[in-house]
Amino acid sequence: MKFTLNWLREHLDTDASLDTILVTLTRIGLEVEGVENPGEALAAFRIARVLTAERHPQADKLQVLSVDTGDGAPLQVVCGAANARAGMIGVLGLPGAVVPSNGMQLKVSAIRGVESNGMMCSSRELELGDDHDGIIELPADAPVGMSFPDYAGIDDPVIDVSITPNRQDCMGVRGIARDLAAAGLGTLKPLAVPTPATTGPGPDVRTDDVEGCPAFYAQSVAGVVNRAAPDWMQRRLKAIGQKPISALVDITNYVMIDLGRPLHVYDRAKLSGALVARRAVAGEQVLALNGKTYTLGDAMTVIADDSQVHDIGGIMGGEDSGVSDTTTDVLIECAYFSPQAIARTGQKLNLTSDARGRFERGVDPAFLDDGLAIACAMVLDLCGGTASGVTRAGEPPLAMPSFAYDPGLAQRLGGLSVAPERQRDILARLGFAITEDWQVTPPSWRRDIDGPADLVEEVVRIEGIDNVPSVPLPRPDGVARPTATPEQKIERKVRRSAAARGLHEAVTWSFIPQTQAAVFGGGAWTLANPISEDMKVMRPSLLPGLLSAVQRNLSRGASSVRLFEVGRRYLADAAGAPDERATLTLVLAGERTPRGWQAGKPQRFDAFDAKAEALALLEAAGAPVANLQVMPVLSTAEGGEAGDAWHPGQSATLRLGPKTVLARFGMLHPGVLKAFDIAGDVAAVELFLDALPPKRASGFMRPAFAPPALQAVTRDFAFTVAPALAAGDLVRAIRGADKAAIVDARVFDVFERATDEGVERSMAVEVTLQPGEKSFTDAELKAVADKVVAAAAKLGAVLRG
Repeated sequence: MKFTLNWLREHLDTDASLDTILVTLTRIGLEVEGVENPGEALAAFRIARVLTAERHPQADKLQVLSVDTGDGAPLQVVCGAANARAGMIGVLGLPGAVVPSNGMQLKVSAIRGVESNGMMCSSRELELGDDHDGIIELPADAPVGMSFPDYAGIDDPVIDVSITPNRQDCMGVRGIARDLAAAGLGTLKPLAVPTPATTGPGPDVRTDDVEGCPAFYAQSVAGVVNRAAPDWMQRRLKAIGQKPISALVDITNYVMIDLGRPLHVYDRAKLSGALVARRAVAGEQVLALNGKTYTLGDAMTVIADDSQVHDIGGIMGGEDSGVSDTTTDVLIECAYFSPQAIARTGQKLNLTSDARGRFERGVDPAFLDDGLAIACAMVLDLCGGTASGVTRAGEPPLAMPSFAYDPGLAQRLGGLSVAPERQRDILARLGFAITEDWQVTPPSWRRDIDGPADLVEEVVRIEGIDNVPSVPLPRPDGVARPTATPEQKIERKVRRSAAARGLHEAVTWSFIPQTQAAVFGGGAWTLANPISEDMKVMRPSLLPGLLSAVQRNLSRGASSVRLFEVGRRYLADAAGAPDERATLTLVLAGERTPRGWQAGKPQRFDAFDAKAEALALLEAAGAPVANLQVMPVLSTAEGGEAGDAWHPGQSATLRLGPKTVLARFGMLHPGVLKAFDIAGDVAAVELFLDALPPKRASGFMRPAFAPPALQAVTRDFAFTVAPALAAGDLVRAIRGADKAAIVDARVFDVFERATDEGVERSMAVEVTLQPGEKSFTDAELKAVADKVVAAAAKLGAVLRG
């Protein structure tokens, strides 16, 4: 929301400085995003009179001017404008000034051998208009020597304020002035509402969609002349970034920004029959004022006549009924549109406008008559004509709730002690009605007030949230008790462990596009009111956000990307209820090691790198890594969750038992990488933190470590196995052969050879035995060896001779 300082002072009677106003705005919740003063750029430009104009001796199209700047000594200026002549008054840029249109700094220079001390300027050069046919001509009474910004009234700071969605009343300059007055920065000036003279009945309008457009007021004006808006109005609109079009259009824009009341004006000659607010017929189209054609749905509110749709209700008018220079009769629309209907229509059409931004917040429903009267009076004043009566179709929602308020809530709920009479004064200044027994009714422009807590918020923000004293939370004596939950502790452990292993933490959006969610099996939850189409679906996996980050990094020249994120996946349980799952996801892309004299080419990440990261993080989280089983990732058709996103031959799961999946790891499917425009392979891990087994409720999970008194014994076993047997399955079987004696087992050699029957594979396993109170006897070692061989035989492994 932009406005100028002088515009604000039209509604606020105050002597406060600009700095004080800016500080107060932010203090009361209207955050100032920036301040610009267009007059500062023109501070070095003065009003000057041309005393003489002579032909340049070396150029036919140039003149040598003698210019009076009010300092006594005339300056010589070379000028190429055809309208430069003796006696005229214009704008002179002195040496040192910077021309706004091109950034050129003026200086004393010789032009075709003649010294020039500055430049006489055109409107385009000062960015005050498009006129470039000649230099600016000012009235004969313009004060010579005066600063041009002061004379033109453009030395007016432009304030840009961020308005939160709940503050619909501050989408107009008057609403901001009201807040500042309540904060003690002056007095809100009364709003003058004219009573235009009217003749005859009002225009034929009605509303057939009381849900989308509860109230439709209109008034027509005949015999208008649509000329340019006055300079003061154009200056203010230009200052805030609005382009002046014509008096009729500029009036509606001015009233919208000044008072927060959107309006629309129609050319009556382009209408056919009554103007009706109704639901659109599915498939109807309208050519909007932005030059685009929109196809409408049957849930959208439109303004139409007997022949066609002329307006996307409350959002944008149509090209076919817009006013022009030849317009003589107009109809002014002042309607109230449902905020919900406006928001849904704007989102479906992907159409934004200043009117939509106000209507979907909720404009003042009690300001229809006054807003229409003000706009009509301005049309009569600037464009002439004769006004009709007012047609009022429908009823605006004027009913406001009333709340019983306890002034003590400011202390109990807001933490700030404010005297009851001071609270009454603050609320009254903001427009609230308060009875003697503290029954408070919000004004019609504050539809966001929903209870006593909102009244506390109003009191505290006006009184000053900085005045709320800092009070420490109470705590019991002694050592503070831990507050982190077991789940939070696990997240901390894996986050720190991932960072210690050289991974960079990323934070991505929980909302992703529909197309990205579809790659991972689709999202269970879609937002009904998304910020944009790219943030529509609650993510079923953290991989989409991380893969987007990988793509951005690789496309910007990163050779190696190692990212991880701890966050939530949003799924649905068996009953269809929302189900959030804590997950750590990491991605590895690009080079694992750069090229070098030892390895030669760069080494890229593979599935084993992902497995190593998964096992290390699971161990850091306290999972029983030694008991985990490596099992394949199930596809979606097999009942797997987003299994199609993984490479079928280069991915697996780590499970605690056949059903409890603790992690997925491996290479992502090439189709997934293509969807994210990633060249090369990407290894990834999904660690399901919610699936980790909890710690025991009491006691230690394992006894304190005590070094063994006797030396461990190792024995090697070589087995002939089937080519399909996984090494992990063999090691797990051997470890379970004698849990009391065997403390470790690992594969240290794999050998394959081709035979007539096919491929013969040999696996060599080192088994570590730990004696307890005494050393093993030969008989005990043979008994353990027999158990190892028997356990391996159950998997089809045969001890080699």
